[in-house]
Amino acid sequence: MKLMVGEKGLETARPLRGIDHVLVGVRDLEAARQTYARLGFTVSARGRHIGWGTANYCIMFPDDYIELLGIVDPSQFTNNLNRFLESREGLLGLAFASDDVMLAERALRRAGIEPGEMRDLKRILEDPEGEVWPRFKLLHLPPEATPGTSAFICQHLTPELVWRPEWCKHANSARGLIAMTSVVKDPSALAIPYAELFGFDRVRAGDGVVEVDCGGAGGDSGRGSVWLRFTTAEMLGALHPGLVGAPRQPTPWLAALRVAVEDLGLCATTLERNHMPVHWDGPRLLRVPAQAACGVLMEFTEEA
Repeated sequence: MKLMVGEKGLETARPLRGIDHVLVGVRDLEAARQTYARLGFTVSARGRHIGWGTANYCIMFPDDYIELLGIVDPSQFTNNLNRFLESREGLLGLAFASDDVMLAERALRRAGIEPGEMRDLKRILEDPEGEVWPRFKLLHLPPEATPGTSAFICQHLTPELVWRPEWCKHANSARGLIAMTSVVKDPSALAIPYAELFGFDRVRAGDGVVEVDCGGAGGDSGRGSVWLRFTTAEMLGALHPGLVGAPRQPTPWLAALRVAVEDLGLCATTLERNHMPVHWDGPRLLRVPAQAACGVLMEFTEEA
């Protein structure tokens, strides 16, 4: 399979528009909401997945978002979130953006990839002005297509219900996702699968690190691509000094998330005012340790 998503015409054949959102599994959803509010994020109204035992809060940006996902009824289907939370909190996967998951499914099958079951998902959004029901189509990807992380494709059928201007404005001046880091045994083994999915011009490999340019989400913000980075446990400390001393997990595990902000000084002031631990890495990057952000090493930088 040699599908170059960046080539002319293939965006239509396989409409992956970058990363739609990343998922953070949390044990106490209300406590996580408070934590991310202290990180300076505006947190959406709570959503409850219909027919599932899970609920969420979202941190919305113009082109993508962070989903805080927790269990509110363990007697119902949790999509294995309960198993994940037995070992830790933190990043558990991601969703790629698509305008047409049925078209994406056909393209994947033509390319020799057997996707999982397509699902229709609704959630009740507990809006102060009355409940609304955002709707989505989800298509899960097999592990061999996206090694090093769990991923699915997401099509928003009612984007106007979740992308609200007031939810996209944050006290820390956050604008969107930049990168997510996954720890794997052998990053070089992941280069070909991701090159086949996104194009060989979208993958770059270095000493112990493979980076995948997933493209932009296609919004109006004018921001650049979001990156997936894969590295080894040995290299993790060099990439993210804030993780030194943090508990290691069996590979693969998603360790860090980098977020773009408009004003790094304002971001630092907001974090310090909210009594969050802040660690500077030079003048252009600051980190909040994973222990203070529900298992996610959270990095903030002014996007170039």
